[in-house]
Formats: sequence, structure tokens, C-alpha cells
Amino acid sequence: MNKILFIINPISGGTSKRNFPDQAIRYLDPAKFCPYFLFTERETHAYELTLEAIQSGVDIIVAVGGDGTVNEVASALEGSDKIMGIIPSGSGNGLARSIGIPMNPMRAINKLNELKIDLIDSAILNDYKFFNVAGVGFDAHVSARFAKSKTRGLLGYIQIAAAEIIRYKSQHYTLEIDGKRIERDAFLVSIANASQYGNNMYIAPFASLSDGVLDICIVKPLPIYYLPIMGFHLFNKTIHRSNYMEIIQGRNIKIHRQQSGLVHLDGEPRQIEGDLQIALKPLSLRVIH
Repeated sequence: MNKILFIINPISGGTSKRNFPDQAIRYLDPAKFCPYFLFTERETHAYELTLEAIQSGVDIIVAVGGDGTVNEVASALEGSDKIMGIIPSGSGNGLARSIGIPMNPMRAINKLNELKIDLIDSAILNDYKFFNVAGVGFDAHVSARFAKSKTRGLLGYIQIAAAEIIRYKSQHYTLEIDGKRIERDAFLVSIANASQYGNNMYIAPFASLSDGVLDICIVKPLPIYYLPIMGFHLFNKTIHRSNYMEIIQGRNIKIHRQQSGLVHLDGEPRQIEGDLQIALKPLSLRVIH
């Protein structure tokens, strides 16, 4: 029987998770799992709890929360022989959607019961791991504003993006992708391990979690009138058709910025100084899907 620990972020997505343990026990297969439940109390707590669970011999650690909680649990599990599960309950749920995990908690728990396990790629940016999408530019800027906002969900994200987009200025970037140097003026640069940010917004429609490459998505400076068209492309998996989008695949990427600043990792903003070094770590995380 598998020891399974649910690490629950009680405030992710703006909804209470206090009744989640009862719900999980109701739907979890008792012949396969011996469940345990812990609630996070602060930032990085999910990471710490996962490390402790690995040491104590837990077989499966399930992140119950949004992209930030998933990132913390995955960061601790990456490179180990332990297995990760996800019960998505955040604002975007990017990695869960990319893996194909249902957004409904009951159906997501039933996915755990099936115990179908895959290996997926991960990546590291300087000292920080990411599993879905990382980036610099406008999306990092909006992520920082969104993290401070009390409004959650897709509508809250769109409201913040709409308010900030007129004031935001594109930047110049020098990129080295597997040794090849290019220079671009860009509205944003996303490094995609998976296909979408979350909420079915597809920044890299053909990215795969197990293809051994990252998709470097460069959005060129674009006029204001084109923004609704860009939004249409994001939600319809057609952004690669835009003349303002360039996608290059690679495994090792260096990004030099004119000035240090914000980066987002799986949607979570972080201030990082200096150049950015990104490297792929192929098939390094075991995930139930």
C-alpha cells in the first residue's frame, strides 16, 4: 500500500480547503493508499514539507493548490524516485492542465486512483527550478502585480494586464541558445517547458513536457490595436501564426537583459539580478497524470 501525503495550500485560488481531507478520503481507493494530510502555513512551507516526506518514506506527495504550491512540491521531488500528484485549485493551474489533470477535485482524485505515472522534463533558471513556463518582460511584470492583488482567477489577471499594458515598454535582450547568439527587442520572452501559462492560454502550442527541449517564445514589440488579436491567438493555440511571435527550441539558454529585474517561474514573480542561465533537466520528475 502506498503512503500518500496531500500538501494543501488552504488559501490558493481564494477558496477554503478545510474540507478537502474528508473529500479525499471519500474518493481515494483505500486498497491502494494510506493517506496523510498537511496544510501549508507560509511561503516555501510546501517545499519543506515535501523534503520531510521524502525522508520519512512517503511514496506519493500530492500538491493541492495552485502553480506556486505545485512548483514548491515539484522542486523538492525533482530528481528523486518519489511520485508527484496534483489536485489543481489555483488561479491558472498551468502544469495540471498541460498534464491533462481534471480541474474537478473528485475527478482529479480518481486520476490518482489510476496510478498512471509519466516522467516529465524540468528546467532550472539560475538557482530556481520551474516545470511549466518561466519568463521575463511583460508576463513577469503582470505576475508581480497579480501576486499583490486580492482578485484571483483569469478575470483578475486580464484586468491587471489591461491596466499595465499601455505603460509597459519593451526591452532589448541578448540570448544565447545552445551556443547561438541572437539579439531581439521583445515585449516578453517566455521559456516554455509546457504549452500554456494556465487558464488555457497557450504561449507555446507545440511544447511537450517530455521532448527534451524548451520552447523559447519571443513576443516582439506590438501595437496596441493588435492586442485583442494576440489574446485570440493565446486562447486558440494559434500564437505561432502571428508575425509578432518567434519560437526557437533549445536546451541551454542564456539571457542578458539591459537591466536586472523581475522574472516569473511558473507564474510566481521573483527579483533576480544579472544574467539568466536556463538549462533543461530531461525526464527528471515522476508525475501521476
